[in-house]
Amino acid sequence: MLKIKRLSDVVGRKVYTDSGDLFGMLEEVNLVDNKIDGWRIVVARESGLVQVLGGARGIIVPHQFMKAIGDIVIINRNA
Repeated sequence: MLKIKRLSDVVGRKVYTDSGDLFGMLEEVNLVDNKIDGWRIVVARESGLVQVLGGARGIIVPHQFMKAIGDIVIINRNA
């Protein structure tokens, strides 16, 4: 369960994969009926994924692929 007081506290945190690779930075939260539906993540240039994504600036990761949210955010690598 997500134990944060405000979603604005999470925006701007670094996102890593569960294998420890830097993925990007959390930019926005998508809500549907006051529940978290997905997370918009800006992909870090250092990650090398910008070319894989066809030059897209970021992606939206469904909430079920989030593994941990704290000082950093960890997502499932399969996301």
